[in-house]
Amino acid sequence: MAEFAAKYGPWALITGASEGTGAEFARQLAAKGLNLILIARREGPLDALAEEIGKAHTVKVITATVDLTKKDAATRIAEIAAPFEVGLMIANAGADTNGSLFLDRDIADWEALVAMNVSTTMKLVHHFGQGMRARGRGGMILVGSGACYGGLNGLGVYCASKGFVMNLAEGLWAEFRHYGIDVLNLILGRTDTPAHRKILEEGGQPIPSDMASPVDVARIGLEQLPHGPIYNWGSPNDQPGFAPQSPDARRARIVMIEEMSTAYAAKK
Repeated sequence: MAEFAAKYGPWALITGASEGTGAEFARQLAAKGLNLILIARREGPLDALAEEIGKAHTVKVITATVDLTKKDAATRIAEIAAPFEVGLMIANAGADTNGSLFLDRDIADWEALVAMNVSTTMKLVHHFGQGMRARGRGGMILVGSGACYGGLNGLGVYCASKGFVMNLAEGLWAEFRHYGIDVLNLILGRTDTPAHRKILEEGGQPIPSDMASPVDVARIGLEQLPHGPIYNWGSPNDQPGFAPQSPDARRARIVMIEEMSTAYAAKK
């Protein structure tokens, strides 16, 4: 616990923290001794979670309601977190709440999804990465989806946004590892969260019995953080699982290209 806090503390910031995997990340990080900044749209569940954690642990908990689809979301979060040293950022929000075919929704709805998954995430990474680089330590978990590996009927924008997050995470890992910052794209399959259950129920789909537990997702995500840039849920890192390549193969490719580029530059 002390080693984890020294690497990723003293504060962790979590978006989408009011329920599901976000709430579990909060509980498990509090148990590791990290203070928390919890961000979500709904005030009630955030306050209830903060009260729960306050009764169980001695850490400090700050909550704030922010709509991540808004243009100023990252700026607001940066202002909220300004007094605190954030050593771990978890971008957990990002479900496709539209649940619709592309042409059946107004374009503004898709723009909001892109803002949340792409623009706000990128801005948060850039802001908190500055402090982590200056301190020479830290970590980032960008929670993703297996939808990142290809387009799907009815999920075009969601797949595209998660594909962006995957490539961003790999690029950041390649860059940030030289600063002592760990980056992980935690790529999930079906996870038993209230948001996912709502989507299934509204679509008239049965609730699968084999969905991942948020408790396990948070635990394994934190365990995998030093081993980025990719973790595919439910698969060892040396196996592709549901992906075209294994995380180990993707990591090796990034390192190989960097080494080739460095060698080429040295010859000039």
